[in-house]
Amino acid sequence: MDYSPHTDEQVAQMLQTIGASSIEELLANIPSEVRCGAFELPAGLSEAEVLSACESLASPNRSLRELASFLGFGAYLHLIPTVVDALASRGEWLTPYTPYQAEASQGTLQLIYEFQTLICELMQMEVANASLYDGASSLAEAVLLALRTSGRPRILVSEAVHPHARQAIATYLQGFPAIIQEIPHTNGVTDLEALAAAGKDDVAAVLMQQPNVFGVLEPMEQAGGLAHRVGALFVASVYPISLGLLQPPGAYGADIAVAEGRCLGSPVAYGGPGLGLFATSQALLRKVPGRLVGCTVDQAQRRAFTLTLQTREQQIRREKATSNICTNEGWLCVRAAIFLSLLGPQGFSELAQLNLQRAHALSERLRELPFIEPVFNQPFFNEFVVRYTHGVRAQDVNRKLLKAGLLGGLALRPWYPALGESALWCATETASRGQMDHVVETLKTIA
Repeated sequence: MDYSPHTDEQVAQMLQTIGASSIEELLANIPSEVRCGAFELPAGLSEAEVLSACESLASPNRSLRELASFLGFGAYLHLIPTVVDALASRGEWLTPYTPYQAEASQGTLQLIYEFQTLICELMQMEVANASLYDGASSLAEAVLLALRTSGRPRILVSEAVHPHARQAIATYLQGFPAIIQEIPHTNGVTDLEALAAAGKDDVAAVLMQQPNVFGVLEPMEQAGGLAHRVGALFVASVYPISLGLLQPPGAYGADIAVAEGRCLGSPVAYGGPGLGLFATSQALLRKVPGRLVGCTVDQAQRRAFTLTLQTREQQIRREKATSNICTNEGWLCVRAAIFLSLLGPQGFSELAQLNLQRAHALSERLRELPFIEPVFNQPFFNEFVVRYTHGVRAQDVNRKLLKAGLLGGLALRPWYPALGESALWCATETASRGQMDHVVETLKTIA
């Protein structure tokens, strides 16, 4: 092996310091089959050659500008008004980091404060923080808050909560003396009888998703009542666009509301980055993870902004921190604030109605095909589950659609094997009548 640019003397000194007799002894625990050996790096390239090589590497990928997408499952294709990109691309939004020094960060602090205000209005909650990493980490942080606040060990989470979020919760709780109990669904809706039976005085929180992972609408008010009956916190994970039509979490008594906020003016972009929304009641203010920007006045009685709460306490009392979240998705907050301000309440409601209408139109068209049937007879927003019959397989359907420039519904078997050859289809405001016609005509060739 060539260990250049280090000299033999330097390598020997390193080995002596760490107590290894040779490089081979140092690497003994690494299986030989995964060792890469020396890197075969090419000679230096000109800028033009690098650009050409990168374009060649990227050419097999196909963007959502080329494909008509009917995928959902947590990442949704939405139209982004041009003004969002135009304003968010200004350099002053791209450079600021954590605004610790208030007198030098008034613009950034005001933007975050306005973002928090908009999220409170959207959720109808009393407090919103300055964002977390994504929707899954927001839900996991809600669980940690519930465990800290209640001192109870058990978390009840619906099986109809997104599996990725449930995996994130399990990861967060490794090493915690906590118990995660999943509540089954019946006909696509969380089984409230099972939830009631599981509700004991050791439950810290009940977690539900609206609409749930199948796109179905959940009885959130009843579920919240069952949680509060045993003194547990009720945590609602919501799809922000749906709040243009559905009741917001504050209206049905949620103690904590979380969401993936990428759909508010940010692109899908290979599934990330995400924007974690987190809102609570006033009673939980000092338990909120992340940070809060507050509004006050300066010595001249002028409106001013400052970081009011930083729960990580990394500067002073790190051991007393209630969360390890130490930053936020600031640029996505900017985009969300611009997006929500631009649409306003009426525009946001119209956007939600378009999603509802397009999804129901697609559902009706698909059900006309002889090998497709609905799985759940339930109200839904812009996602729904269908089953393929007559021996048709979900993966074959999607291969056929992809060749026609279409992204079909997501096969659910990896996460919900009991649903068999089923798929989750989604239609947002981006789905046109022509694209739906193209889907149906392509699927007819399968039959």
